[in-house]
Amino acid sequence: MSRHGDHAGEAADHFFRHEGAKVVATLTAHLGTHRLQLAEDVVQEALLRALQTWSYRGVPNNPAAWLTQVAKNLALNALKREQRWNEKQEGIAAEHARWLSSTSENMTHESFADDTLRLMFVCFHPELAAESQTALALRTLCGFSPAEIAAAFLTSEPAIAKRLVRARQHIRELALPFAVPETAALSSRLDGVLHTLYLLFNEGYKASTGERLVREELCQEAIRLVTLVTQHPATQEPRAHALLALMLLNAARLDARTDDAGNLLRLHEQDRTAWNQAMIHRGVLCLRHASQGGTLSVYHIEAGIAATHCMASDASATDWPRILHLYDQLLALTGSPVTAMNRAVAVARVHGAQAGLDALGNIRQRSVLEGNHLYHAMRGTFTAELGETTLAITHFQQAAKLAVLAVERDFIARRIRECGGGVRPRRQG
Repeated sequence: MSRHGDHAGEAADHFFRHEGAKVVATLTAHLGTHRLQLAEDVVQEALLRALQTWSYRGVPNNPAAWLTQVAKNLALNALKREQRWNEKQEGIAAEHARWLSSTSENMTHESFADDTLRLMFVCFHPELAAESQTALALRTLCGFSPAEIAAAFLTSEPAIAKRLVRARQHIRELALPFAVPETAALSSRLDGVLHTLYLLFNEGYKASTGERLVREELCQEAIRLVTLVTQHPATQEPRAHALLALMLLNAARLDARTDDAGNLLRLHEQDRTAWNQAMIHRGVLCLRHASQGGTLSVYHIEAGIAATHCMASDASATDWPRILHLYDQLLALTGSPVTAMNRAVAVARVHGAQAGLDALGNIRQRSVLEGNHLYHAMRGTFTAELGETTLAITHFQQAAKLAVLAVERDFIARRIRECGGGVRPRRQG
């Protein structure tokens, strides 16, 4: 492929993730939620045309406006083909004229009227099944593939596909209004919206598919949307501020997560001078805002863990006992096996590698973690610290089989090489 083609492919992928989701939301605002599937279909077709056209003509000066206009035209053409076109011709013609007079340069996302957020609240309508709400929001508004959603929920891709079909069908049947609910109903939907944005950020912080470990643009979009939530009087609740704090504190460390060659770096290997201090300061301020409420959320605790790491001048200064205490609180709140797995790291740092291994072994739903490469990598790390290098290599090899990203496999290969210095006898007692 030509250099034009390479650049076009990268641009199209970027706009599928970001501008594509915004255009879906904008079209749905005009067409109605019962035409959500049409909005998704025409945006997908617009992306395919972008790939074909940009490969030869180059990426336009304003690709967002190009994509928006093509999607609009495709949607209007689809409406014209409908059986009742003659009945609606006057109204659609007027809509066509109005759309043609607007471009993406006019679209602002400065208020809570942001179409992406509005549609996200629609996705969490109480009439929709709880298991489908987040999946629909991730697919429609965050650009997640069914495989990425399945990874987030530790389930299968076909199961996610079925959820999406059921959710779209139900929205069409109910003809849900494209509107932010009344203030009284906002709180019940806010949890779902925040959780979706949490998953969006996590996919950016540690990608589940593709070639890159970090997708910084996903993190930025999640931060943008949560910031809008915290700025609206009806939704500026402590849990929203806590989630924003968590995102900022973690995003502050993104540039230090890999070295110049793209190799994954553990926390204690990172150059802390590369951490974004302005972002850390903003995150700490958001955490202070979050503390004004009387309810402790998952986001409060995770933000507290992130803040403890950010406040340490170096790895040796990390307050691991505090982090372990916070993980104890988090585990009591969630009961999540993933939380229990992450807690084992804090246990090992406070009480030693054997205690970390024991903590992994005591996880009740340990079978859920058997397909997670991090679980086996942790076992390898603790076992290596105990001097049992042969067993550690076995754990790392299992982790390598399960790792999806090349950068993760390279990191595990490096750990295996580090364990190649011989086998020490097993500790007694």
